[in-house]
Amino acid sequence: MNERVPWQGWRKKGEDAGLPAARGPGSRRPFGATWWGRAWLEALEQRARLDPNRLSRGRSYARRGSVLELTVTPGSVEAVVQGSRVNPYQVTVKIRAFSSAQWDAVLDVVSAQIGRVAALLDGELPPEVVDDVHAAGLDVLPTAGEVRTNCSCPDFAVPCKHSAAVCYLIADALDDDPFALLLLRGRRKDELLSALRSRRSAAESKTSTRPSPPPGIPAKTAFARTSSAVVPVPPRPLGTPGVPAAVRVLDPPRSSGVDVRDLVALATDATRRAWELASGDGDGGLGLTFDQDLVRRAALVLGTPDLADLAHRAGVSARHLTSWAVAWREGGPGGLAVAVGRVDVDEVALAEGVEALGGSVDGNRVTAGRTQLRLGPDGLWYRFDQHFNDWTLTGPPSPDPRDLLNGQRRRLGSGG
Repeated sequence: MNERVPWQGWRKKGEDAGLPAARGPGSRRPFGATWWGRAWLEALEQRARLDPNRLSRGRSYARRGSVLELTVTPGSVEAVVQGSRVNPYQVTVKIRAFSSAQWDAVLDVVSAQIGRVAALLDGELPPEVVDDVHAAGLDVLPTAGEVRTNCSCPDFAVPCKHSAAVCYLIADALDDDPFALLLLRGRRKDELLSALRSRRSAAESKTSTRPSPPPGIPAKTAFARTSSAVVPVPPRPLGTPGVPAAVRVLDPPRSSGVDVRDLVALATDATRRAWELASGDGDGGLGLTFDQDLVRRAALVLGTPDLADLAHRAGVSARHLTSWAVAWREGGPGGLAVAVGRVDVDEVALAEGVEALGGSVDGNRVTAGRTQLRLGPDGLWYRFDQHFNDWTLTGPPSPDPRDLLNGQRRRLGSGG
C-alpha cells in the first residue's frame, strides 16, 4: 500500500508525532442515535469492559476522522484507520453470520406478522423483529462475545483504539441503514425483502385455496322426498347486531385476568359476525386470515382511541394499521392486498392504467404526481392519493381505471 501522510503538517519529531485532538462541533458528538446503533455500542462496551480507556481513545479517533475507509459485508466490516504513524492500519470487525437454515427460521417467524413485513418493506427495522428472531432461537444483536476485532497495529488490547474507532463508526452506519445489521448477520437487503415477499405471497395463496364443499341437496328437495310437510321459514334476525346481554351483567372472575372491556369487545364482534351469517349479509369473516381479521376489526374502530389500543396489542404501528383499515373499509381484502405491498400483475392489464394516468410504473403501481393507481390481484384498479407522506385508498375499486380519474378530471376542468 502506498504511504499516506494526511497529518504531515502536524509532525514535529518524526512519524510518531501523534494526531491532532478532535476540535469543533463534532468533538463531543455522540454515537448511536437509534435503538439498534445503541445496542451495537452496548455490545462493544461489554466486550471492552476490562480496558475502557481504549474506548475513549477510539471515540476520539472516530470523531477526528481517522477512519479513512469502511465497508460492511456479510459477517464482517473492513476498514482503514490512520494512526500516528505514516502507514494506516487495517482493521477487521466480525460477527457470526446466520446459516441458511437459521435464516429460513427467522424469515418464517417474521413473515407471519403483517406489521413486521410492512415495516421492513418500508425500510424500517422495528424493535419487535429482535423478539421475533429470539423466538427462533437466535439473536440479531450481537452479544459481547460475538464482536471480534483484529487490527494490524502492535497493540494487543481487544479492542485496540483503532478497532474501537471503527466500531463507533459502525454505529453510525447502522443509524443510516438498519439493514446493515442484518447484512452483518449474512443477508443482503434485496435478498431479505425478496424472501419476505415470497413467503407472504405463498401464505396468502395457501389461505385463499380452500377445498370446495361436498355436493349436497337443497333443503326444499330433501323435505319433498321425505314428507309432505311444509318447509319451515327461519326466523328473521334482529334489525341490527348488539352487545350480548350476558356480558353486560356478568363480569369475569377477578382471578381470570380477563378485562371486562376486552370481553365486551370480543363478544360484540362475535355477535356482529353471527348476525352477518344469519342475515346472509356476508360470511362473518370466517374465510379471513389472521392479518385480514385484525384489519377488519381496526376498520370498525377507525377514528377512535380503540384503534391505537388494538395496534399496540397487535404489535404494529397505529399509522400503518389506520392506513390498512381505510383500505379495508374502501376495498376489502383486495384493497388491503394492494395497500400492504406490491403484487404480481399482468403487464397487458397494467397498460390500461398507464394509458389512463400516465406517469411512472413500479410493479403494479402507476404514479403521476400525488395520484397513484394500483392494480390488484383481483383484476380491479384502486386509486390512492398522497396525504403528507402516506398513500391512502380513497374509494371503492373499479375494473376501469378511467372511472377512478373522472372525478379528478372534472375538477381540473372546472378550475381551468
